[in-house]
Amino acid sequence: MRKLTLILLGAAMLVSCGKKQQQGLPDADNRHAVVTVKTQSAKLSVTYPATLKGIQDVEIRPKVSGFITRIYVQEGQSVSRGQVLFTIDSESFRAQVRAAEEAVKAAQQQINVVNSNIATAELTLQNKKMLFEKQIISEYEFKTTENQLLSLKAQLGAAQAQLGQARAQLAAARDNLSFCTVTSPTSGVIGMLPMKVGALVGPSMQVPFTTVSDINTIHAYFSMTEKQLLEMARTAGGGVQEAIRTMPSVKLQLADGTTYGEEGRIDAVGGVIDASTGAVQMRAAFPNAHRLLHSGGSGNIEFPVFASDAILVPQKATVEIQDKKFVYVVGADNKVKSTEITVQAQSDGANYVVTSGLRAGERIVVEGVQNLKNGQEIKPITPEEAAKMREQAAKDVKDGKLPLR
Repeated sequence: MRKLTLILLGAAMLVSCGKKQQQGLPDADNRHAVVTVKTQSAKLSVTYPATLKGIQDVEIRPKVSGFITRIYVQEGQSVSRGQVLFTIDSESFRAQVRAAEEAVKAAQQQINVVNSNIATAELTLQNKKMLFEKQIISEYEFKTTENQLLSLKAQLGAAQAQLGQARAQLAAARDNLSFCTVTSPTSGVIGMLPMKVGALVGPSMQVPFTTVSDINTIHAYFSMTEKQLLEMARTAGGGVQEAIRTMPSVKLQLADGTTYGEEGRIDAVGGVIDASTGAVQMRAAFPNAHRLLHSGGSGNIEFPVFASDAILVPQKATVEIQDKKFVYVVGADNKVKSTEITVQAQSDGANYVVTSGLRAGERIVVEGVQNLKNGQEIKPITPEEAAKMREQAAKDVKDGKLPLR
């Protein structure tokens, strides 16, 4: 009898607690935050993957072959145009210069000898001519002297050609000697230095000695679709060049997710559309006085897009089914209706710009849309009221109370 009494008492307590819990639960499941859509101006942004490059990246390769004797720069060092980077063993090239100089001297001496012989032959010919006119010598003797002069002049021409060739060889030898001192062709920053003193280098080496990058300004290369470019050109009213001139400043999102401190400008648009992707390459220039950006880096271009008289809906208020977006429109009877909308490709990360499917003045559900069904009747509340309910629920959980369901 005692056991039966305890069982009945426990059952009564459970029923009593259940009734109290049901009485304490407000009817919150059917409450949904609702807003009335309206037209407004919007500043959105679209991001494009970008590759960073300096104004120019010049590969340094020696023009002559030889062993490195000294390196004057370090990796990451800033250099000026004409600054010495490294030197190559020049002893063999100095010997070539000396040999070429001796060849020039020999050719010049040969010319001097021939010129002297020509002068003598000319005097001899003049004398022979007078003797021939007086018929003291024969015509044969006169012609022989004349032919000797012509032969000497031919020798002079050959000697002069030889001198020209010797001088060309001397100039080439001196150039090769000067190439032993490798200087920077531009101002910039030194890249990696894979070669060390004693390494054999040459014009045909696969890996360059180093790279000098001019990174005072960094170019960010990205691609935009042909459709987007045409829209910008039409909006500008003056074609692509006018669109470039009127394009707003852009921002650069770095690889670590932060935004670069300096804004950039679009300064070039490619003239050829890639047939395989339908995209055109664009270039934005960013100042890089502090050398934070490096050639070869990556990032994302944040391109601002302005819209006037736009209808904005929160992205969390939409449901996506098979690449189509839907919102729940609240009717006068507070019943929801699933409505398809189309939106612009650009967004600010939190809102969509609706291009069709919604009109200003319509009400839509902005929270909890995943739990709604078409035709369901709801109790509309404001987003502020929904936020207070969430705060109260969080407080109840913190205080150890059961969350309202």
